[in-house]
Amino acid sequence: MIELDDIPELVDPVMVTAFEGWNDAGDAASGAVAHLDQVWGGEVFAALDAEDYYDFQVNRPTVWMEGDQRRITWPTTRLSVVRVPEPRRDIVLVHGIEPNMRWRSFCNELLGFAHELGVETVVTLGALLGDTPHTRPVPVTGTTSDAVVAAGLGLEQTRYEGPTGIVGVLQEACAHAGMPALTFWAAVPHYVSQAPSPKATLALLRKLEDFLDLSIPMGDLTEDARAWQLGVDQLASEDTEVAEYVQALEAARDAEDLPEASGEAIALEFERYLRRKGGEPGPGQ
Repeated sequence: MIELDDIPELVDPVMVTAFEGWNDAGDAASGAVAHLDQVWGGEVFAALDAEDYYDFQVNRPTVWMEGDQRRITWPTTRLSVVRVPEPRRDIVLVHGIEPNMRWRSFCNELLGFAHELGVETVVTLGALLGDTPHTRPVPVTGTTSDAVVAAGLGLEQTRYEGPTGIVGVLQEACAHAGMPALTFWAAVPHYVSQAPSPKATLALLRKLEDFLDLSIPMGDLTEDARAWQLGVDQLASEDTEVAEYVQALEAARDAEDLPEASGEAIALEFERYLRRKGGEPGPGQ
């Protein structure tokens, strides 16, 4: 692994995290971070000690062959740096598995890296199962436990009470450490929750684009999302009960979204489209 001292000073760094497991329906969140790592050529510089945080009977190591040598890959959490060319900024990616133990130490170690690297904001990606139709845009909501962050970014301050995952614990640790943190949640249709869920991954990346005000290369992800939807369409058409259920979800979703079809919302979406295409709205647009 690379020593922190060997990493050049980062430009306007933000930390983006995702964890496989309970907070990652359809592998949508971990898929988003893996996509960022791939398209921007992430360079791994650290990995947390697997023995400190994982139960290997729950998350087992895997054996693979490298030539004639057997190798073992241990379940862990890895950190990498990607350098976004335009606009110039750096992103620290955290991609791992929800730990089985010592969650507070786990979060403190991640925050230690964040402080060392000069990170000023932590963005966590998550995905949950919801009553949402696969034929409509994937709902993505932004939440934070910090009232100041909520007011400054126009986010919902979470009021959730109940069991939580590492995403909730990390966000709370950030708040106690004075580190601004937020989470983007994608809702994956509960009736088609198998991984992968490229449409939900794409929705998370689009939300991240807007938040960071940059363009993310999507590669084949847009086509994968379209193919995924067509495949689910076909499966639903073969089952009358499922088709009727999807129609009911569509009606409920359309009624809920109707107020959003305002001139302001349409203009905002048009500006996002232009930014992703590399253009800027001209006079009168």
